[in-house]
Amino acid sequence: MHITFSAYYTLIMAVLVLLLGKLLVSRVRFLRNFNIPEPVAGGLVVAAVISLIHATLGWSFGFESSLQSAFMLVFFSSIGLSANFAKLKQGGSGLVIFLGVIAAFILLQNAVGIGLATALGLDPLIGLIAGSITLIGGHGTAGAWGSVLEQQHGLVGATTLGMACATFGLVIGGVMGGPLAKRLITRHRLAKPRSEADQLSSSPDAVTEQSDVSNFESSSKTPRLITADAAIETLALFAGCLAFAEFMTGVTKGTAIQLPTFVWALGGGVVIRNMLDYIFGFKVFDRAIDVFGNTALSIYLAIALLSLKLWELSDLAGSLMVILAAQTLVMALYATFITFRIMGKNYDASVLAAGHCGFGMGATPTAVANMQAITNQYGPSHKAFLIVPLVGAFFIDIINAFLIQAFIAWIR
Repeated sequence: MHITFSAYYTLIMAVLVLLLGKLLVSRVRFLRNFNIPEPVAGGLVVAAVISLIHATLGWSFGFESSLQSAFMLVFFSSIGLSANFAKLKQGGSGLVIFLGVIAAFILLQNAVGIGLATALGLDPLIGLIAGSITLIGGHGTAGAWGSVLEQQHGLVGATTLGMACATFGLVIGGVMGGPLAKRLITRHRLAKPRSEADQLSSSPDAVTEQSDVSNFESSSKTPRLITADAAIETLALFAGCLAFAEFMTGVTKGTAIQLPTFVWALGGGVVIRNMLDYIFGFKVFDRAIDVFGNTALSIYLAIALLSLKLWELSDLAGSLMVILAAQTLVMALYATFITFRIMGKNYDASVLAAGHCGFGMGATPTAVANMQAITNQYGPSHKAFLIVPLVGAFFIDIINAFLIQAFIAWIR
């Protein structure tokens, strides 16, 4: 028996998944320690229940996909709308160098994934999924490209595979970053641990300021409120991004520059944001964009995880673990011998290496958690806390999107 949920009931189910995830994250320390997103925590539990129902009763469920696509486009638009190129100047040459280091790592990560998948007799696209699509990209990019690979390239279970890889990477990225950086600091004698008194006397506000990985505006005495006018203004920006994406998708269809719609949404956000900044002098409300984008991502992930068919992973489990284990080793070696050395072989470089492990295998919040674990023990690294959020929040997503498209074109 197949049960189909309309858009309204799909949205209700997605909200219930988010509420379940919030409950789990608040109650389970493991989920909090490794920054597992609430929609992932709740969605995987529901996906497991759905798989159990399928195995025992033979029932299957369908959810409204158009709603999922809409929220996906809003999320990627928010990344583009956050990409203010003036922030490149704020990061200085270190930001540009770090971007180059990460771009080179994306090429290596995908080469490892595709090479091992081919050697194991799998579709090379599976190696790409177990590469930068999920490990650099995270759950949002995994779901977006999973849909593209399923619909345009016939790769069954791509979204399910992507969610599994992204979850693995999120956990591993949180486990390996801190110990790796601590080993670098100790081996090269870069810093000494602060005394317990120093750590206890550290201002929580200072840590919060450093760890602000979102693009929220800095706090002030009179912060701008997200009012109805601000919400309408922000919705207009998103509508512009989605209109641009739809137009460009139609214009470029069947041409050499054909890209997935969500990539055009991201690119539209970049164009609109910087035109407003530099041509019209309009101040974009970053905090409202973040709120809308993060909400869209949560609902999108909840719907995507509801649609998972975990039984489709059974034949790939062994081969997939081989690829992911290799990716973990490559990440550790690259952060140690490339990221650390190119970024200066100093204390800041060791903290950047920890951050790279975080979003190179997982997500930006994981990267910041890794860096906090180090700076809480050894002292602040203002350079790392400036560069990593800027790179992880949006710049790397732009680079990753175009490199993934290039790899797919090369494979096919």
